Amino acid sequence: MQPILPNIKDLTRTGLREVVSSLGEPAYRASQIHQWLFSHRSANMDDITILSLALRRRLSSLYAVREATLDEHREESVAGPEMPTTKFLVSMPDGQSVESVLIPSANRITACISSQAGCPLNCTFCATGRMGFRRNLSPGEITDQVFLLNDFLAERYGETKKITNVVFMGMGEPLLNMTNVLDAVQTLTDQHYRFSLPQRKITLSTVGLTPEIRLLGEASVKTKLAVSLHAAIQEKRESMIPVARDYPLDELKRALSEYSRKTGQQVTLVYMLLDGINDSPEDARALAKFAKSLFCKINLIDYNAIVNIKFKPVYAGTRELFMRSLLDSGLQVTVRKSQGATIDAACGQLAAERGPHIPEEPY
Repeated sequence: MQPILPNIKDLTRTGLREVVSSLGEPAYRASQIHQWLFSHRSANMDDITILSLALRRRLSSLYAVREATLDEHREESVAGPEMPTTKFLVSMPDGQSVESVLIPSANRITACISSQAGCPLNCTFCATGRMGFRRNLSPGEITDQVFLLNDFLAERYGETKKITNVVFMGMGEPLLNMTNVLDAVQTLTDQHYRFSLPQRKITLSTVGLTPEIRLLGEASVKTKLAVSLHAAIQEKRESMIPVARDYPLDELKRALSEYSRKTGQQVTLVYMLLDGINDSPEDARALAKFAKSLFCKINLIDYNAIVNIKFKPVYAGTRELFMRSLLDSGLQVTVRKSQGATIDAACGQLAAERGPHIPEEPY
């Protein structure tokens, strides 16, 4: 049985430079190979005709070129010519599947992508956690999601439609796969390619892993950071996010303060309002106290119904009172409009399951 060769698309430009150097080739070959893989989207080593046949054969003996595929997609119903929110089932070369989402808005098209197959954190409000953890995605598997979704846009709507933003808010906890995620960010923001993004157009999301937040603050990246807070009372947060027991709120606050001081970046605190769980005046006061001294904005989102998870979204009036309390405390607050809920593509709903759509629970 022949060994499975590593995927050359998992290498950064720096990693490729080390490979070509070990083969006695000049460093510029790394840039040529990387550009052909990610700009020209070469599907195999033989396509990289700028290289000699001998070098292509040597590389083929060491590495394979593997890519993910789009297996299925489902579109949310929209009126008129508007672009719908679209969810994709993406199959990795080994058959593992994840879900990714295209989210259009007035001035941007956002790709919501996954960093892990499944998730080990088992947050009570999230369908992905019910899957359990399968494995981390490699850098090439992460970037493939973006390139495949961008290809879909071009084929469906023409070359003028392109992804403008990427959020790591799909399946998995990005900071538990930080090395691969940051390698993928490096490729997605490489200015040598036909498709590239500024780092400030990429957002990494975390449930609040404080050691990793500190490491991210030390890294030379300018991506944005979003923290899924969902409760500013420790006992409540632990009941929703089990790993919060290891990373208490006071420690999380210190880590976020250090992150902003080192990077100059504003942090987004994401807060999902759950009826009767975290929507009381006491909860609002606790959130205001937590956020008061941080360089942050608060993003309120509604809960999206998930089968077998018995939470309910809050009433509009409750949300308004909660938001007003935060605004009166001098905080910056936005309300995120939920998109994709009818196709199980909204926050917390991704589960990479094939088959018919399961309707939302009534409430």
